[in-house]
Amino acid sequence: MTNDPSSSGRIPTHRAVLAIAVPVMVSNVSTPLIGVVDTAVVGQLPDPAYIGAVAVGALIFTFVFWAFGFLRMGTTGLTAQAAGANDVDEVAANLGRALLVAVGVGLVLIVLQWPIREAAFFLIGGSDGVESLARGYFDIRIWAAPATLANYALLGWFIGLGRTDIGLVLQLVLNLTNIALDSLFVLGFGWDVRGVAIGTLSAECIAATLGLVLAARHLRAIGGRIARERLVEPERLRRTVVVNGDIMLRSLALITVFVWFMAQGASQGDVILAANAVLMHFISVAAFFLDGLAFAAEALVGQAIGARHRAGLVAAVRITTVWAFGVAVAVVATLALLGPAIIDAMTVDPAARATARDYLPWAVASPLLGVWAFQLDGVFIGATHTAEMRNAALAMLAIYLVGWWLLAPFGNHGLWAALYVHYVARIVTLVAYYPRVLRSVPL
Repeated sequence: MTNDPSSSGRIPTHRAVLAIAVPVMVSNVSTPLIGVVDTAVVGQLPDPAYIGAVAVGALIFTFVFWAFGFLRMGTTGLTAQAAGANDVDEVAANLGRALLVAVGVGLVLIVLQWPIREAAFFLIGGSDGVESLARGYFDIRIWAAPATLANYALLGWFIGLGRTDIGLVLQLVLNLTNIALDSLFVLGFGWDVRGVAIGTLSAECIAATLGLVLAARHLRAIGGRIARERLVEPERLRRTVVVNGDIMLRSLALITVFVWFMAQGASQGDVILAANAVLMHFISVAAFFLDGLAFAAEALVGQAIGARHRAGLVAAVRITTVWAFGVAVAVVATLALLGPAIIDAMTVDPAARATARDYLPWAVASPLLGVWAFQLDGVFIGATHTAEMRNAALAMLAIYLVGWWLLAPFGNHGLWAALYVHYVARIVTLVAYYPRVLRSVPL
């Protein structure tokens, strides 16, 4: 049922880690390219408001959808533990529960789109030109909600099984289709930010359809079936709700940091907003590379805990972290070398280019801190120690806001420095809880 050796009680090896991590990293190479291509496509239009509009619109959906990021993270942890315990019926039930929640929440988001949109633009702000364009983006992309959330659930399920090869296929279909359609609709048909939204909507629906087909085939192969009685079994349902609720609160706290960052950038004008939007793609590129090792930690830690194998848990944490740090160093070196050229490719506006160069060092160096936060997230998600994640995230948010307030007099440099404060706070708070993860598995 799974490619991972920890499920049979053996110590995970470097090869086992890379078997999970490499497909994720390969697929994730295309994920930040969506944002890069979107920015580059609208950046060919001679007004930084277009870049700002796509940045603001995408940020709103990052906040809205990743509030339900538990559909990916919670499904990974619960599925990995069921796989480690060789419970095929629970593996199937985890997928069924996640998809039911995904479709239900997606439909609710569509129904509530007006209050969501108005609240989002009230909080984020921006110039009239940016807001008008971003509203058009929102009104189209919100209809992708059920498909987007179903894709989260499907990806989390396949990662939990250690089948990141299937996750690779799904992500490549989603991302490459998105890139192709966005370019066609904007540059070919002249639909400005509306073309970006329609391209994303179409790609999400295509990927979700393929994912459901592949999941059904995989369930048949492992002899699993989604039984109604398993879906609503009280104790398992309660655990699913608790885990997902904790992760949702954690995700809201974390995304609030980035929403606050972009909102404060927007308050400094369209040029700062555009520059920060360009540089946030550097952070996205780094994060999606590092996520490969964090996802490996999720799967391996979860399967070790399901098999009640502490040595496998410790080895999974150690090996994935060693590889993650090496990847972080390589990413920093690459971004430092190519940073100016990437900025020039993403916007033709002279002011946005010059401003992005001023703040480039902040974005380039961020993976050296971010790597530790991502790895700790992976460990806690795989272990389903979500109450600790929730508490750590709330503490982190409070620390970040205090840091931002103290650093606000330094303008946009202070805003970037506060982002570093958030990384440090995530690391320190999660490290404090790590001994609980170890104690959860007997020697």
